[in-house]
Amino acid sequence: MRVRESDLRRATLEIDAASTQAGWDQPARLYALVETGRLLAREPSLATSLGAAVESSGFTAVEQEPLDSSRSLEDVLGDIEWPPEVDGCAAAVERLVLPPSAEEFLPDEPAAQRSYAAGHPQRQEVRIVAAVLRDGSAHCALRVRGHDEPQDLVEGPDLVPGLVRLLSETLTTSLQD
Repeated sequence: MRVRESDLRRATLEIDAASTQAGWDQPARLYALVETGRLLAREPSLATSLGAAVESSGFTAVEQEPLDSSRSLEDVLGDIEWPPEVDGCAAAVERLVLPPSAEEFLPDEPAAQRSYAAGHPQRQEVRIVAAVLRDGSAHCALRVRGHDEPQDLVEGPDLVPGLVRLLSETLTTSLQD
């Protein structure tokens, strides 16, 4: 399990690095995670396009089509079910975070919550990358806007438990067809 966890961490950090390079104010992105060795065995031509530095171990993050911008990532995840060939999945999303003291004044309605958060003087923008595997392993990376150096990254398996749970639910195979 340790090897898979370190491979998952590496995939998470690669997604974070790509997101950092793309800059802020990006739409949410969704990725399928596939064991690289199995992917290269199935699609040998990818080895050439990925370059000589590609390792046959670990996971390759395959970015999916852009998400419907009229729906939240959380809502979209409720409609996704990955095929068995996908070993895991990951999401990169930007969010506004408020200090705990702001929670008591948070409105009940989602649109009002977004408006309240956007106008709060102590809000912080964060980018979250969360990744999960079918075996339940998870890794998350969190970065605050304006802190784009590698040492500024906060990471761990349970930083964003709600997003990890939603991603994990997309990996359960439906028994009804």
